[in-house]
Parts: sequence; structure tokens; C-alpha cells
Amino acid sequence: MPSLRHTIADDLRGQIITGSLKAGERLPSEPRLAADYKVSTPTLRNALALLQAEGLIEKIHGKGNFVRHPLRRLTYTGGRLTPDADLHVTIRTTNLRARGDLIPLLKVPSRTPLTEFLCLTHQGERPHSLARIYVPQDLAPAELPWCRPGWAESRETVTARLPTPEDASTLRISSTLAVLAITRVSSDTTGRVVEAARLVLPGDRANALFITHHTTEERGTEE
Repeated sequence: MPSLRHTIADDLRGQIITGSLKAGERLPSEPRLAADYKVSTPTLRNALALLQAEGLIEKIHGKGNFVRHPLRRLTYTGGRLTPDADLHVTIRTTNLRARGDLIPLLKVPSRTPLTEFLCLTHQGERPHSLARIYVPQDLAPAELPWCRPGWAESRETVTARLPTPEDASTLRISSTLAVLAITRVSSDTTGRVVEAARLVLPGDRANALFITHHTTEERGTEE
């Protein structure tokens, strides 16, 4: 027998699929929905969480729950996005020195000068994904995307985890929504690591992506 949260989720899902609840429409308040379904507010929120995980609704802090517009499928292939993707990227460039887990990731000595490209991708006004790209300063390009001649190998690892507080704030997602964490390390023909990149992608969104074009660039320095 279905649980109450699944019964409520099934009913709301049906309304979304049939168009009774339209894309962009705000759902009734949680207390109102809880009263309509004759359940407690926690049970109602558990039902909404199921629909959030499916990408059917999104909760906007201070505004309520909204039916999401259909997601456009975006493909991440070899570190590049399909050319028709309706995305833009803001890039902030910072100079820093290797420390912590960047040292083994880039295979460099401690405090080696690096350039970090912090890339926040938007689809419309909505944050879509977050990437940090680290490049030794003597190899750093003037802008991204880039491809250094002589790249011989790229290795990627993918894990699922809960977002950090910074991830959740930047991407405007719930702290309980799992994200995909993709790490890519690229080496040249000599075995030198020429780029290490980390992508954070909310699990309820399109296929993973990386860098498109950039719209604005900020520069800073951190020692």
C-alpha cells in the first residue's frame, strides 16, 4: 500500500503532467496543501521532496514551491557543451598557490603558483552548475574555454554527495539535494598535469556540462 507521501506526490505529479498545474505556477502554500490532503506538514514536505528530486517542482526560499519548466537536455562530452545550449558563464579568475588537496591533484610542490577559474553557469537567470578549474600559472590561458596542444590524457571521476553550504548557496539549491561532483585531470605527453577541474552539478538537472562562453570576467589575487 502506498505511503501518504507517495499518494500525495502521485496526485500532484498527475496534475503537473496533465497541465492542471502549469510550468512556472506557484503551488498552494504548504499549510494549505497539508490541510487539503489532511496530513501533517512534515508528511506534505516529504511528498514535495519526492517531486523536487524528480525535477518537477522547485522550492524558492521565501517564495514557495513552483512547477518547473521542462528541462532542456544538455550533454557533457569530453569537457565541452553541445553548441545549441542556451547557457552563459560568468568567470572569475584568481591567482593562488597550491595547497591542501590541490598539491597531489596537480602533482606540484606546495605553494606552486596557480590560476583558478571559478565558472558559474546560468540557464536564463537560474544557476545551473559550478566549476573550478586550476591551471599552473605558466600554462594559464588568457580566457576559457581552451585546449592546450599536446594534451595526451584526461581522467574523470564522478561521485554523488550532498552539497557544501557554499554549493547550496551559490547554486540556490536545498542542502538535502544530492549533487554530482566531477573531477577531471588532464595531462600532456610528458605526463605533466596541465589542468585540474572540478564540476558541481545538482542531481535534478540536465546531463553534466562544463564550460561554454563567458559573459563577464573578474580578476583577483589571493596569496
